[in-house]
Amino acid sequence: MLSTLSDDELLRLMRAGDEEAFLALYHRRQGGIYRFALRMSGSESVAEDVTQEVFLTLVGGDGNYDAARGSFSSYLFGVARNQVFKRFEKDRLLTPIVEKEDDERDAPTRDGFIALADPLGDLARRETIESVRQAVLALPAHYREVVVLCDLHEMSYADAAAALGCAIGTVRSRLHRARALLVERLRGVEVVETRQAGISNYYV
Repeated sequence: MLSTLSDDELLRLMRAGDEEAFLALYHRRQGGIYRFALRMSGSESVAEDVTQEVFLTLVGGDGNYDAARGSFSSYLFGVARNQVFKRFEKDRLLTPIVEKEDDERDAPTRDGFIALADPLGDLARRETIESVRQAVLALPAHYREVVVLCDLHEMSYADAAAALGCAIGTVRSRLHRARALLVERLRGVEVVETRQAGISNYYV
């Protein structure tokens, strides 16, 4: 079955004209590419366009992919990154959107039973997720991309470096700085929310 083949094996079949191999690659990788573009841009339309461009590049000859320089996944993320930055150049006023998390779509369960709804808990969790998302989107692009790749997509430093075309040490240093910036931004959000809560309680 095609689903058991590696990316490189599917790519070889695709190059030989196997359309099913291309579809297998698409279904395997398009979700990650879309989420990367969405988290980088905050725009669903940009994420859709970037995903389409990545796979059009693949169909058109798969660019300059070289297995010796990194994994096929890293190559695709690298193409996606270039497409995102092209869009940044065209439109620097991309509006962040709320992305629905997988765990929000599925009802929580415990011991096989559906747990009772906790609207206040759900609201707090959504607000926390949104605060983190906004903090990530507010990072400079070169910090944002390492957070998205390494922390959100759990990519190794080596694969991230291949995708970004930089040294592993650069990925490490940028990620360290990016995490520090995120902590600072999220602390600021927490302070503001605490003050707002205090003001609201004062007038109750």
